[in-house]
Amino acid sequence: MSFVQFCQFRSHIYGALLNGATLFPYDVATEGVAFLAEWILIHQITIFHVVPTIFRRFLDTIAPDATFPAVRILRIGGESINNKDVKCFQHHFSPSCLLMHVIGPTETLTIRRCFITHDWQSDDGKVPVGYAVPDKEVVLLDETGCAVGANQIGEISVRSKYLALGYWGQPDLTQAAFTPDPRGGGERLYLTGDLGMMRPDGCLIHMGRKDFQVKIRGYRVEVAEIEEALLGIDSIKSAVVHPQTDEAGEQRLIAYVVTAAGKTPTVSELRRALAQSLPDYMVPSAFVFMDTLPLLPNGKIDRRALPAPDHARPALNAPYVAPRTPTESDLARIWAEVLELEQVGVHDHFLELGGDSLVATRILSRVVKTFRVELSIQALLDAPTVAQMAELIVPH
Repeated sequence: MSFVQFCQFRSHIYGALLNGATLFPYDVATEGVAFLAEWILIHQITIFHVVPTIFRRFLDTIAPDATFPAVRILRIGGESINNKDVKCFQHHFSPSCLLMHVIGPTETLTIRRCFITHDWQSDDGKVPVGYAVPDKEVVLLDETGCAVGANQIGEISVRSKYLALGYWGQPDLTQAAFTPDPRGGGERLYLTGDLGMMRPDGCLIHMGRKDFQVKIRGYRVEVAEIEEALLGIDSIKSAVVHPQTDEAGEQRLIAYVVTAAGKTPTVSELRRALAQSLPDYMVPSAFVFMDTLPLLPNGKIDRRALPAPDHARPALNAPYVAPRTPTESDLARIWAEVLELEQVGVHDHFLELGGDSLVATRILSRVVKTFRVELSIQALLDAPTVAQMAELIVPH
């Protein structure tokens, strides 16, 4: 666990231990989501703490009639949830179980929470992040720094005595995010960069990010950092990274690049170059090569005009090799459907096709059902091509 992840979860760790509870950490990166349901039942988990992305992948692996009677609180935070998530909670968890939807940046910890029951319904299609918590006041500010009224959108800021002191070694960033309370006193304001809308009854609705910062697999990502890494590659002339939602409802990072004259890098080469400076969740899922990037009249990039990536197999270092056996054909079809590609070669590397840990769980879930075998995430990492996975299923 990284230091940042520790800071995000320390209150839940200590809150559990200091109250006599037992912690059961589950490592999704190595164990995968396919066996999470069985793990919850075996250990009789009572409070299930998860981010929305993992929760949705978890739902893909369970039977339509699966239930989890021991769970009394399903705590979801880190990203916004939707009505479909709530309906799945109401279907798979007992009537006595509560869905706890929270929002809480690392700089403030929890600032709002909402308890959703089995008879809850949304009137406007939005799932709130809820009502006030002690010692944390949420204020919505407009572009001039003035508070907005009910049902108006503003930047979510937090007024409290209990905020982070700032960012280590980054005084400019600290000064921009943390400000003294205009009313005076010992409290300060933290500007989250998130947008929200407050209902008349004090319930907060999360409306997305103010800037181009997005959430990918539970991590907060600044696309400018990825663009900077792309522009550091010799063969890239210009680049922009933009999030798009895939067919599974998850956000993916799409890189739009213009290459330097006479240079045509493969996707494999770009991924390997980015992996030198970026964590895996910041490496784009797809790359779109363009002659020029679309611009607005003011000269800024027109992000709305960026095309959706096609479903063609990306240009990889490995040449395309068609499936040669029935097992390879079935596997290639599963991989292509989950990765949203027209075709997958038997020697194409999973990660170079845009795969990640969440995609891996979806592929493995399909493979387990199709071939009636048990494979782990590690098996896919050790056998990252269709040909290698086929050998695991039908050994020579």
